[in-house]
Amino acid sequence: MRENFTLLRYGAAGSTLIAGILHLSLVANQIDRNFNTGILFFIGGLAQVFWVLPTAMGWSRAWYYVGIGGTLTFIIIWVVTRFPGNPINGRGGSIGETAIAVEVFQVAFIVLCIIILSRDPKVRK
Repeated sequence: MRENFTLLRYGAAGSTLIAGILHLSLVANQIDRNFNTGILFFIGGLAQVFWVLPTAMGWSRAWYYVGIGGTLTFIIIWVVTRFPGNPINGRGGSIGETAIAVEVFQVAFIVLCIIILSRDPKVRK
């Protein structure tokens, strides 16, 4: 059975696009309450939206590894900031519907990128 790597790449690109758009949608709400969080969502969201291009086009392995690393960093920050007394902001954050959606799309991006890295001959170079 032949795999269609274009669909996998587009799936990964779509996942990071949606996560990026959701992060950008949070900026307006966060920038007044917590400037640093607003900037994190803005820069991270822009990076995720940009990452559609190297992901969909199947650029080199390095782009996938950096994308996975950045997305993992976002996930780790989110998990850590859910616990009270955390070293980032000292209080536990709530878990909302948007946050869950973002995390689902980010995990999907990572899983799809790992599959692409392990099987796609265009990217395995």
